[in-house]
Amino acid sequence: MATVVIKAGHVQPVWAGHPWVFAQAVERVEGGAVAGDDVEVKDPRGNSLGRGLYSPGSAIPVRLYTRDKHTPIDGALLGERVRRAIERRGAFELPSADTSAFRLVHAEGDDVPGLIVDRLGDVLSIQIGTIGIKRREAAVLAALESLGMRAIVDRSAERTAKAEGFEPRSGVIQGDRSLEAFEFTERGLKFRIPLELGQKTGFYLDQRPLRARIEALSRGRRVLDTFSYVGAIALSAARGGATLVEAVDNSALASEVGAECAALNGLSQQVRFERGDAHEALAHAGRQGGFDLVICDPPKLAPSRAARGRALDAMRRLAGDGARATKPGGLFVLCSCSAAVGMSELTRSLALGARDVGARATVLERHTQGADHPVAAAFPEGLYLSCLIAAIDVA
Repeated sequence: MATVVIKAGHVQPVWAGHPWVFAQAVERVEGGAVAGDDVEVKDPRGNSLGRGLYSPGSAIPVRLYTRDKHTPIDGALLGERVRRAIERRGAFELPSADTSAFRLVHAEGDDVPGLIVDRLGDVLSIQIGTIGIKRREAAVLAALESLGMRAIVDRSAERTAKAEGFEPRSGVIQGDRSLEAFEFTERGLKFRIPLELGQKTGFYLDQRPLRARIEALSRGRRVLDTFSYVGAIALSAARGGATLVEAVDNSALASEVGAECAALNGLSQQVRFERGDAHEALAHAGRQGGFDLVICDPPKLAPSRAARGRALDAMRRLAGDGARATKPGGLFVLCSCSAAVGMSELTRSLALGARDVGARATVLERHTQGADHPVAAAFPEGLYLSCLIAAIDVA
């Protein structure tokens, strides 16, 4: 087995349990490791720190799976990790009578770096993020077969796959090849998402707690949901008793699917879906006197820490637009799905953005990803979702 030796000064995070070995931390690689190999990680004194899978072209060349140098990363280990992840969801009553969609395996959060598995009704949607998992794909699929799902769909990101050196198998890779859509329920709401709608694994499962909270806050309010995708937040607001809900997304297909989901749930009269730019929709709302409840849940603005500065500027502008679109005394919800823009950075962006437009924001609640997106205590990057619910008043 090949060995990756870490430089002095870079050992502490890995020793404490962080699962990543960054490229700048690598002193040398011994033993001729190739992409996807099971390698041992050692400190400069030769002490073992565990075993991981090797991605030589990545900024994270090793992702650790075990601290035991004698435990191979094989089908038995992967199968046990998947079974443990399933049991963990069961402890949180997932699936339940009214929710059949949730994250089944959350990469580092379930000790399976490089693998995401979402359950969407009777279908599994997977994303493979490393060459190491790709080489062990058969073992992963064998572990998932025990669930007896209708189909397994590969939604691995093409850009990630190419960077890791493998080709993703887009579409159904196991089971019913005639599958056209994911059909599932979340908190009793019905969704039908066609496979060609390409965001992530098909649905944003991490926002389930926020959707429930917005539903509870929406009664009697006029609601604007921007970056709405298929309108899961909008439908929640409508069911919660909102007098009017406008859902805006720049994807025509997402808006069309959202309208179909509204019809499935008998909510077509309460929700209006529009294709449009979120910033323009917020500006228009501000000119018209604003909404009682405004939601801004943009796509990832900081895919890396190098993009953090630009992302913070963009979030500040978005916060200003959202605050201006919110009636004085109303509620504004601002979210970030970038680990590089966490709760403190998001709060500062909200404060500055509100000030820019002559408003004052008071944070009432903070929310993050649900229990099906667990985070290892030694892995702060795993806590990537931050959401603020704030009251907006005139400064």
